[in-house]
Amino acid sequence: MKTLVRDITPAIHFAKMQHTTHASAVAGNPIFRIIKYVLYDILQNRIVIGYTLFLLAVSMGLFALSDDPTKGLISLLNIVLIVAPLVSAIFATIHFYNASEFIELLAAQPIRRGVIVWSQFLGLVIALEIAVLAGIGIPVALYTPTATGLTLLLAAMGLTLVFVALALLASVVTRDKAKGIGVALLLWFYFALLYDALVLFILFTFADYPLEKATLVLAALNPIDLARVMVLLQMDISALMGYTGALFREWLGSSWGILTAVGILFLWAAVPMLLAVRVFRRKDL
Repeated sequence: MKTLVRDITPAIHFAKMQHTTHASAVAGNPIFRIIKYVLYDILQNRIVIGYTLFLLAVSMGLFALSDDPTKGLISLLNIVLIVAPLVSAIFATIHFYNASEFIELLAAQPIRRGVIVWSQFLGLVIALEIAVLAGIGIPVALYTPTATGLTLLLAAMGLTLVFVALALLASVVTRDKAKGIGVALLLWFYFALLYDALVLFILFTFADYPLEKATLVLAALNPIDLARVMVLLQMDISALMGYTGALFREWLGSSWGILTAVGILFLWAAVPMLLAVRVFRRKDL
């Protein structure tokens, strides 16, 4: 654990620079300069490099071992739905706490606090999205450059965006590092595992009632489920889901449906970030 925390130390060395250096560095366009510093530091991080290589190795291996690209996509989907949210949440949380000195130093400069939070968010998102594009995008382009492969890539990128936002909200709300990481893990556990159990409980409890349309709403209330449905519908297996599958097909089967689902994922990222900015502005550093 100590090695992991030591490896994930983006932007800390900037906190040791003099105030005058920072004042001149962030002058003009502070958000772009801060993003550049954060991004440069994260891209050199061994955890991000390892994450990229892991995704690349797993993706290439799954496609190479399967004669049918669809089977490879399904296997890769199951991994992406678990790994991408988990890594995004944990890495973003640890990064924010490890960069606390840098953030406090920036807050002492004539820079709006909202700019600081958005810069951290965008730096993290860009770095992790690059990892997803390299680790998943390259194998998908080589083995299955189809609408289904593109949807899988969009789903992975959307989940990365959402869970970085949720992690930053947890980090801003909680001062204690252990509690912040715990909250991020609980959020991932809830959306990845617990939520499906709750949905099944609701469906079994109210099995005598028409719940098809309610199922659509329940899927939208979980970004991981929404990403899963987006990809599965592109694989033409919605017939196995009965009338509910037909409703999903009607709602998400078209280009407008995919755009709607992507928009919902953006809302899942935007709302936590707006809350994080609001909390950080009022927070006593």
